[in-house]
Formats: sequence, C-alpha cells, structure tokens
Amino acid sequence: MESKGLGDTIEAITTATGIKAVVDAVAAITKKDCGCAKRKEALNAAFPYNK
Repeated sequence: MESKGLGDTIEAITTATGIKAVVDAVAAITKKDCGCAKRKEALNAAFPYNK
C-alpha cells in the first residue's frame, strides 16, 4: 500500500516496531478507542504526499 501522507507512514512505523500491538492491547483492556484512525486521517490531510 502506498502512503497517502504522514499518518500512513507513522502507522507503518508503529506497526513494524510493535507499538501498535501494545496500543491495541491497552485499548482492548480499557475498552476505549485509541483514536489512531482519526489521528492518521488528520495527519494525512495536514501533511499529504503529493506526487
């Protein structure tokens, strides 16, 4: 998948380093949304990669 912007790049890095798995586990335990999807979309909108 090609990154649309900064949000996609940050998601790829956190997935590769295992941070996303930890955040997802904590979110499941606390039953609260981490807000990752909204943050990713906001960052993609603010910092898009125009090719």
